Parts: sequence; structure tokens; C-alpha cells
Amino acid sequence: MRPIDAPLVFVTVELPRPGEAGHLAGNHAILSYLVARGHEVVLMLARPQMPWPLQRFGRALDPDHVRVEGPGLVGGRGWVATVAPRHAARILARRAIGILPGPARERVRRRARAGDYGVVDAVLGRFIDQRSVDWAAARIAALRPRAVLIDTIFRAPLLRAAALARIPSILIAHDVFHQRHQSLSARGLRLYPPSLTRDEELDLLRLADVVVTAQPEEAALLSGLLPTRRVLSAPMPVRPRPRPAGVAREPGLLAFVGSDSVHNVDGMRWFLAEVWPRIRAALPAARLEVCGTVGRALGAKVPEGVTLRGVVPDLGAVLHRSAAAVAPVLAGSGLKIKVLDCVSHGLPVVTTSVGAEGFVREPCRPLTVADGAEDFACAAVRLAGDAAGLAERERRALDYCRHYAPERVFAGLAEILDAL
Repeated sequence: MRPIDAPLVFVTVELPRPGEAGHLAGNHAILSYLVARGHEVVLMLARPQMPWPLQRFGRALDPDHVRVEGPGLVGGRGWVATVAPRHAARILARRAIGILPGPARERVRRRARAGDYGVVDAVLGRFIDQRSVDWAAARIAALRPRAVLIDTIFRAPLLRAAALARIPSILIAHDVFHQRHQSLSARGLRLYPPSLTRDEELDLLRLADVVVTAQPEEAALLSGLLPTRRVLSAPMPVRPRPRPAGVAREPGLLAFVGSDSVHNVDGMRWFLAEVWPRIRAALPAARLEVCGTVGRALGAKVPEGVTLRGVVPDLGAVLHRSAAAVAPVLAGSGLKIKVLDCVSHGLPVVTTSVGAEGFVREPCRPLTVADGAEDFACAAVRLAGDAAGLAERERRALDYCRHYAPERVFAGLAEILDAL
């Protein structure tokens, strides 16, 4: 029998942190919620992918209730470091590649990635290897946790270990990956793993007692395919971030927020080539500010009126000035966190049918769906150029955030953990 104060173990490969890739922000939100409810959490990096050989995490995660462990790692209150020389060398090599000029950086990064995955446009995930399984299983057995949370199907093979047989398990799906694989492949993109079928994904999902999806439609799909498992949705939570009184919205200013994930890069290239010229023709004063690491994949040459801001410390500096946001998502699955980021800052968003998947439907939701280049441009021009409607659209966007309050989206997960 496990002690009543036994920790939760969260198995992943990266330190969760907000403001970067969607899955990292989602994991950070889950961990923060668990800590807020009084849980002690062991964040287990089964195959560590560290941004630096020494990393502090105390600002992002409560160091009094979260500790980080992993093979080849040492740590203390609010910090973790690798003691494996080869791991440290790989981290520093990646950092060195990151300071190269844009085109050179992408060429070198592609060649380096080819050694592990072959020539691909994107890596959806890498399955945990047996060595990492053995390490994690032994450590989990020693910890005797109340439950194990597994980050995506790519860590799910750990659940086959005999040591985890009697420990409740929760798989955080993030995406329906066979659908993501299918939609990105249809765009002509080369992916790793090269194949991922529905049946392969279901076999991995069945290893867990509970599956948590990023949106209700995916929960409904998997519930039908996994009748012996409990499936629930826990979207990314947000809280309204009202515009400061001294900041004015600027008619004509559009915003985009996103990482350099393949679906963001693919969508933005389409937007800049097919949509942006139409917007500028109809609204010559239109401007676009692009936030996030997506800019480094687009290269330095962008059309007139477009500014690449990179990673900004505070999205409010851009989003509170903008009139509307764009999310040109052409492929993918899951819930598009960048859309919620924009809505939480009071912005209406023009997106595609794919980008709008999973969002709560209501008459006044702040999403305009447009799939073709002409329709997308017309919708963006209408929102960006309508100064009179800015205040009402802002109010509706902030009100929409009520659907994604943490206590609401995590209610099902809290019920499961409270019952353990």
C-alpha cells in the first residue's frame, strides 16, 4: 500500500515552461495545477532534453513541491544539471547551431537531425528506448507514487514495465497523433516516425488507465475507440489578461504567435505568400507582428509590413496593441494554444477550420473561420480595419476565457486524483 503522502510522478523528456512550444506550456499548466492542489510532484525526465547543461526552473515551477530527476542528472532546490559529458556536449552543440544566421542554421540543424531521424521536415516524437524504460521503472518502483502521469504516447511503452503494473496511470495525450501524422503527410511533409497508424496509437493508449486529451472532440473520438478506458479532455487553461488603461489598440495591426513547429511554419509560409498580398492590397496600412520562434524558420526576408519579433518576454506588449490575430493552421490536431493566448489578451482571431477544432462553440465566440486565401484575407481586413468595433470584440474575447478557467478544464483530472 502506498503512503498517503506519496508523490505523483510526471514522466516526460523536457522541462515544462510557459511561453514556448504548446506541449511545454500545457505540461506546465498541469504541473502548476497539481502543485496548487497540494500534490508533491517528481518530474522525471526519462530521456533528458535540456536547454542548457545547468538549468534553473524555480521561477517556472514551485521548487518546494517539484523536484526533477533523470538518468545522468543531479539537482537541488530549483535547479538541475547533467553530469553526462556527451549529453552536455550535445546541448552546447545545439546552442552553437542556434546562433548561426537563419539559412545556415536551418541547413546545419537539418543535417544534424538526419543522423537520428533521416531526412525529415518534422519529428512528431521519439519513442522511449529500453534503457530509459529500465531506469524510469526502477526509480518509480522505489518512489511508490500515488499515480504516474505519462507525457504522450511516445513515453507510453514505459507502462509495459512490470514495476508499474499496480500503479494508476494517466496518459496526457496532447494530440491524436495518427491524425496529426495523416494531415501533415497530406501537406507533403516528411515525418518521423515515418508511419503512425490509428491501431498503433490505440495500442499505446490502452496501456494507461486514463487518457487525457486536449479538446472535447478528441475525447469523444477516443472514448468510442477505447471503451474500456476513461477518456476526458483538459484543454489548456487561460485567464483573461485585460489591456492596461494606458495602452491603445492600433487599427490595421495584426499579430501572430507561434513556435517553429512544422504546422506553424507551413501555415505562415502559406499566409505570407497567398494571404498577406491580398490584405495589403485591400488595406495598405496593414501591419503584421510575428512573435515566437516561428520567425527563425521563416528567414530574414519577409514581405513589407511584416516584423519578426522573435520570442518576446511579455506577449501583452504586442497583443494588447493589436486589432486582431491570425492563426493560419493548415494541418495538425489538438487544441491550438496560440489561439487561446491571443483570445486571453482580448483579440479576435481569424483561423481555419483546422485551427478552430476543439474550441467551445457559442454565438459570440471570438473566432472567424476562413479556409481559402481570399476569404482569410477578407476576414482579417474586416477585423483589422474596423476601429469602431474594437472595444466590443475585446469584451467578447475576454469573456470567452471563462470556458478555459483552470478549475473548469482540470475538474475531471482533479476528480480522478482525489479518488486515488
